Amino acid sequence: MRSPGSAAQYLPEDRGLDALRAAAGGCQGCPLYADATQTVFGHGDPGAPLMLVGEQPGDQEDRAGLPFVGPAGRLLARALDDAGIDPALTYQTNAVKHFKFTRKGGKRRIHQKPSRTEVVACRPWLLAEIEAVRPQVVVCLGATAAQSLLGAAFRVSAQRGEAIRFPSSVDVRVEPEPIVVATVHPSSVLRDRSDAHDEAYKLFVADLRSARNVYAH
Repeated sequence: MRSPGSAAQYLPEDRGLDALRAAAGGCQGCPLYADATQTVFGHGDPGAPLMLVGEQPGDQEDRAGLPFVGPAGRLLARALDDAGIDPALTYQTNAVKHFKFTRKGGKRRIHQKPSRTEVVACRPWLLAEIEAVRPQVVVCLGATAAQSLLGAAFRVSAQRGEAIRFPSSVDVRVEPEPIVVATVHPSSVLRDRSDAHDEAYKLFVADLRSARNVYAH
């Protein structure tokens, strides 16, 4: 019997993106669904060579129902352009499909990092998206996304920008298995107000360019 603390029990028999998106709308695989406005499923080219995986929806994404429409998404769009990546050839999603937040001052919703339990509970949706899209490269944006596929011990700071074989411990029915490239989340670049901001952005673009070079050959 499937554990109630997992999205696996909500996966439909039809594993096409439209069916997955519809089914994800009713997911109660972890407690995050209760406070979020809606499930924010992936969006983009259903046959994209490049899948971009973030952490979770932010406040604006939660309201709009689409990933990467907030400030970090705008920075990501600029970085994709600078890296020579056509956003129309990407599929964009998150490791966790519901917005986790705490309230400040009664109204303002402040992002909270999802727990390992919540990430694992939501992973069946991400794996189903990978199987449906069959990307050549999966770019993990930030530690949460990277660890959802590469394990809790993975450190983005140590292996960012590297082409990594898809882990054998993760069961996906895709041949050939995609390459994984990890980098920072665009929100971390956005928050960097130091003198190193420009360098942080350049490194982010360089990581995206590395991912592009994998599928371009």
